[in-house]
Amino acid sequence: MNAIATMAAALASGAASAQSLTEAALARIAAQDATVHAFITVAPDAMTQARGSDARRASGQIGPLEGIPVAIKDNIDVAGLPTTDGTAHFANRIAATDAHVTARLRQAGAVILGKLNMHEGALGATTDNPVWGRCDNPAVPGHTPGGSSGGSAAAVAAGFVPLSLGSDTLGSVRIPAAYCGLWGLKPTRGLIGRSGMSHLSWTLDTIGPIARSADDLARALAVLAGPDAGDPASLEAPFVRLPRTLSLAIPDLAGTLLEPEVKTAFAAFCDDLRQKGVRLVHVAIAGWRPPALRRAGLLLAEAEAGVLLGATMDADPDGFSKTFRDLVSFGRRVASAKLMAAAHDVHQIRPAVLASLTGVDALLLPTVAHQAFAHGAPVPEGQADLTSLASAAGLPAVAFPIPTGPGHHPVSAQLVGQAWHDLRLLALANHLTGGSDDL
Repeated sequence: MNAIATMAAALASGAASAQSLTEAALARIAAQDATVHAFITVAPDAMTQARGSDARRASGQIGPLEGIPVAIKDNIDVAGLPTTDGTAHFANRIAATDAHVTARLRQAGAVILGKLNMHEGALGATTDNPVWGRCDNPAVPGHTPGGSSGGSAAAVAAGFVPLSLGSDTLGSVRIPAAYCGLWGLKPTRGLIGRSGMSHLSWTLDTIGPIARSADDLARALAVLAGPDAGDPASLEAPFVRLPRTLSLAIPDLAGTLLEPEVKTAFAAFCDDLRQKGVRLVHVAIAGWRPPALRRAGLLLAEAEAGVLLGATMDADPDGFSKTFRDLVSFGRRVASAKLMAAAHDVHQIRPAVLASLTGVDALLLPTVAHQAFAHGAPVPEGQADLTSLASAAGLPAVAFPIPTGPGHHPVSAQLVGQAWHDLRLLALANHLTGGSDDL
């Protein structure tokens, strides 16, 4: 379902206006979000933005996302709205200016409906937020939407918006996309600017879109990608064009326990690809032990969060939950030798992943080893075991739903590709799932 293209066609034909799309979205939020808890703040000027979009269209000024409603995770600044970072402490912190990505969305004509719920401080994967409410999964009611960008996925899954922004440190865009049956992109590190974002980890944080299709993600990427003078990690993407081989590498997942439903769905998807002529090869990524890499990445994130938030937590401990304080405090106390060992583990994986991509288009593996679980159920320790690979390597990864049995919860696969091949990766994923490769 290419929701943005459908809306754009309705706007172009006059069958819809930015005001009618915004009114409909706000009505759905008012009717349903008391149950979903996707939004922390709804923008009071949403209709004003929509009227401005209609005026631009009437004058022939039509941006690539003109009139399209979008929403943004609440660790990314939107001028005039709170940036709570999912915490009590920052509940009244009003952004003076737009984040880099917010400004690019506005320049493209998007109507920003508000700020989205998230796991507190972006440090967790359930979005069971102690301040802003437990976010529900519209695709599987009564279950987690994942995190930390749970509200970003829930807003799309509920039909509030066709596109949202989240942040992905060790999987926080791809895990919610997987649990909610959506598409999510973690971009190449440096491709999408991060200035105006409340960081958890300046080393691992990326900003990425969540939508219902590869086409929707490609449209978002065309708007979001580009240099950001305020982000030290921002880089100009080189132009790359490589021939497609229709060969994929499946990494060795020894020691990773896949839920039976995930294992069955992934195996069936691979069998279908082989029947369609896709060459699948198995590779071992040197030095990759999924739980160990996830733990190293988490330790690095906790330590960097300690640098960013330690003094604030000391001054206002009640502004953060005990769980969040304990995680960040652990990062503040860790011995330097242990922290440096974790940083080494994170940085050394990139050449091994690049070597595994030799001669193939991408790596193919499940996004998460399990499906969305019920609220209150034990949280699987290894939620980010498979997503942390691309995060540590700084490479792009796209998560997308794959077929499951009738009545089954969503299951997701991901492709991990070469740096700067983000759009190519989206086109490949679209092709593998039966869509066009012309994005």
